[in-house]
Formats: sequence, C-alpha cells, structure tokens
Amino acid sequence: MRGRVLIVAGSDSGGGAGIQADIKAVTALDGFAATAITALTAQDTLGVHAIHDVPPAFIAQQIAVVLADLGADAIKTGMLPTAAVIATVADALATYARAIPLVVDPVMVAKGGARLLAADATQSLIARLLPRADVLTPNAPEAAALTGLAIATRADLIAAAKQLRAMGARAVLAKGGHLPGATVADVFVDDARLEILESPRIETRSTHGTGCTLASAIAVGLAQGLDKLDAVRRARAYVHEALRTAPGYGRGHGPLNHAHTVRPF
Repeated sequence: MRGRVLIVAGSDSGGGAGIQADIKAVTALDGFAATAITALTAQDTLGVHAIHDVPPAFIAQQIAVVLADLGADAIKTGMLPTAAVIATVADALATYARAIPLVVDPVMVAKGGARLLAADATQSLIARLLPRADVLTPNAPEAAALTGLAIATRADLIAAAKQLRAMGARAVLAKGGHLPGATVADVFVDDARLEILESPRIETRSTHGTGCTLASAIAVGLAQGLDKLDAVRRARAYVHEALRTAPGYGRGHGPLNHAHTVRPF
C-alpha cells in the first residue's frame, strides 16, 4: 500500500458515490484513504432522499487531526454543500496542507438530479478552491456553470477547459460524458499540454459515482508520484473497466465495480 489520500466529501449511504466510492477507488489502486465527511446523505440508486449537514467546525477538526497524525500525499475534495463549508475547507487546507497536491471535483448535482451545492456557493468555489486545485475535474454542466459558457460540442469543452485554467486551476480535466456520441472525449489541459483523451462509450445505467471515483483515482495517482496526465490516464482506464464490469445493482443509476483494479498500480 502506498500513497495517502485525504478525501473531503459527503457520504453516500448507497455506497456508489461520495466517500464510499472514494475509499474503494483509492484502495483498489493500492493507496490509503482517510476522510473528512462534509455531509451525510440518505441516498440510493434512485436519488438523494435527504441531506444532513456536518457542522463546519467539525469538518475542520477532521482535516486537522488526520493531517497531524496520518498525513497525506494528496487531497481530494468532493461534495462541499455550502459557501460556509467551502470557506472552512479552504482555510483548513491553507493552514495544514498548503504544499499537498489537491484534486477538486466540483460536485454540484447528483446523478438523480438533486442539487448538492447551494446555488449561492458557486462563486465561493471559484474564489476559494479553484485557484488551489492541482487538478480540477468538472463534467460539462459543471464546467458551464463555473465559466458561464454554453457547452454543446467538443470545441466548447476545450474552450471551457482553457478558461478554467486561466481562472487559476493548475490543470483541468473537463469531462465529456454528457456530450453526445459513441466516443467519450475528455479534455486535459495544463500549462504545457492540451490532450484529448478518448474512450468508447459504455451503454449502461450503472454510472452512479463515476465523477467521484475518477477524481479519487487521480488523487491516488498523484499521491503515488505520477505526473498529472499519467494519473489521469490511469484513472480513466480504471473507471472504464469499473463501468464495463458494473454489477447492475439497484433500480436506478447503479454503482460501478470498484473492486476492479489496474496493474501496474
């Protein structure tokens, strides 16, 4: 086991997304996962039925004690439901984790449609966490919300990824799964590279937690010393196989097969 990842995100009682998916993905890729839970959800494959907020001071305490004792080689943020939580997490990272690589998954809406980020919190995310992100991983709707751009084509996605880089993120993986076509094309951009990463679309309803899983798989790659683009490539391969071999559980958007892994780690 190598590579410590602190995951700051919400809990999914259904086990397909959130903290549960994050822990499974990091473990499958031979890393060690620690957590700071930002919200509790009553959730299954059909949707989010209720959200119970975690007090911001307790979120900060989770981050502080984990980093003081166990440490981390990378950090990943997921569901940060309010502007107050975003500010708390940003302050804690500035205090305890200034030099640790950070993957920011700007979670806004659950697969079933429930809003996981308060409408007034987007600007807080842009101001406080986006400039701190070593890798930012928005899907197309999230990239549109963050940039104000309409995204309907691959060219639009490229433009949004470039704008997010200009807004401060060190690297951006803009995910194209919401765009039509038999091929899923994601856009990676950093200070020196622009890469289009393609894979065949897998027709499945078992897509719950793909964003959480991908971001955590990237984070463990960074924790293990991989270059950003190499970490992204390995994470995409992991998620592709986890989708392809999904168990088919639930009556809605089912979970991935997180137990699948890729070698070499």
